[in-house]
Order: sequence, then structure tokens, then C-alpha cells
Amino acid sequence: MNIDLYERIWMWAASALVVMFLAAILVPAAVQAIHPPSHVETLDPTKLAEHPEFATGGVNTRSDGSVVVSVAASMFAFTPNPIEVPANAPITFRITSADVIHGFQVVGTNANAMAIPGYVSQMTVTFATPGRYIIACHEYCGLFHHEMVGTLIVR
Repeated sequence: MNIDLYERIWMWAASALVVMFLAAILVPAAVQAIHPPSHVETLDPTKLAEHPEFATGGVNTRSDGSVVVSVAASMFAFTPNPIEVPANAPITFRITSADVIHGFQVVGTNANAMAIPGYVSQMTVTFATPGRYIIACHEYCGLFHHEMVGTLIVR
């Protein structure tokens, strides 16, 4: 089969791009252990109000100084709100949703996760700069999505 020179060039170029894009995804995951926040566990979203961790939400400090924040997102609020955490301590956010998909983004930082009904997303962040941060829902969740904000206070 005779393939024109320009076709061969385009096939090689397209193949090279596919390999480059795959490498751009796989190398950070394998070499640098960079992974997106993932779903740690599952739970029944219809019984979230009865769940011991998410019924009231809250900030819990462990004996090693790290902090675990349990957040439940629902139309159109985050519980608890506001959230107070110490600066320069590892903060583990455990986030879930009671109704629809919500987003959890601490504006101006790299803290960003999705709250999906039935799943718990977990991420760990350290805030070096004390101050007040806005927590925004970055997934459209309904009519009052634009009003779904919270406050994170870093002391």
C-alpha cells in the first residue's frame, strides 16, 4: 500500500501528540504521585442527617495537631458554616452531598473537590496565611447556586 508523504507526516504527528498527552497524564501520576481528590468511601445520602460524622459536621483536632473537617453540602448551604481552622496545620476535608452534585472550592487556594451524593471526597490542605476565605460551590446545583457560599476562617 502506498501512502502519500504528507499523510505519513500527519499520522506520525498525530501519533506523537497522543503519546505526549498520555505521558503528560501518566508521568505525574506515577512519578510524582499526583492524583485528583477521590472518593474515599460511600454512604447513603438519604440518611445523611443520621450519619454520626455528617449530621452536625464539624472541626475535630487530632492528637498529632492535624484537623479533620466534615462538611455536608446541600441546597444551598455548607454545614458547618463558618469553619474555623488553625494556620500551618494539615487540614483534611471530608466532603459529601445530601442531594445533588456540589462543588467545594476555597477561593484563592488549591483546595477544590466535588461533593457527590453517596460518596465522601477527601483532600488535605495546609493554609499558611491566616485570614477569611470564601468557600464557593463551583458545580451548578440549582436555582440559588450563586448564593451557595461559606466562610473558612484560618487563625
